[in-house]
Amino acid sequence: MSNPHLIGQPRQPRRHLAAPLRRPGQPSRRPADIAFAAGACLILTAYNNLAGVQPWHRRWYPAVNALAATAALAAATASGLTPADLGLGRDRLASGLRLGSAAAAPVVAAYALAALTPATRPLLDDQRIAVLNRGQLTYHVLLRIPVGTVAWEETAFRGVLHAALRRVLAEPGATAVASVTFGLWHVRPAAEALALNRLAAGRGHRIAGVTAVAAGTAAAGALLSVLRDRSGGLAAPVLLHLAANCAGPLASKLARALNH
Repeated sequence: MSNPHLIGQPRQPRRHLAAPLRRPGQPSRRPADIAFAAGACLILTAYNNLAGVQPWHRRWYPAVNALAATAALAAATASGLTPADLGLGRDRLASGLRLGSAAAAPVVAAYALAALTPATRPLLDDQRIAVLNRGQLTYHVLLRIPVGTVAWEETAFRGVLHAALRRVLAEPGATAVASVTFGLWHVRPAAEALALNRLAAGRGHRIAGVTAVAAGTAAAGALLSVLRDRSGGLAAPVLLHLAANCAGPLASKLARALNH
């Protein structure tokens, strides 16, 4: 029977049991978001240490890493991250360029001063740069480093990984995990550089050297993440990263030329 007290009254809409929306700043507990962040950490740790030793990767370095950056952005977008989340919002570009330029200028000046000062020139000696002719150095500074290293690493770490971790972790934890992952990313390159420059004789010295380099790059990753947070985009960390990676080889080559 119908309830006489409800006759003539509008029917109340049925309530659906939907999942509550995540409040801004509250870490997501969705399994898909957690899995994406964890997968990004694992894939990035493995990528540079495993794929980086393959001949095809070394030969086609800029192209392969550009494709990897595109794939990472596509996966992040499919997971629900927006361009603003990934540091690609146009509204933050100008502030990022200003902050990045201010951060990059002292780095370039320090490398130039080190190359021009006889006492500090030996610190810039790098056999990987010494064997490059002018054309090869130009290729490294204008293409290999900007596209294959800086654009790829900033897209992967300060873009995709930054956004993925901050979706599931509070800011301090997200920065710590991203920085450690960035340090682990550099294990193989550090070992190769130490061996080529004969800076670590013996297994113990090699382990200590690689650990020191990984810790240093983790700290650098934390600094780049700070720039990413302060500016709201990728422009600032890209400029600092570009200055550090390109000024180093140029300063090394200049120091060697001045010594001869």
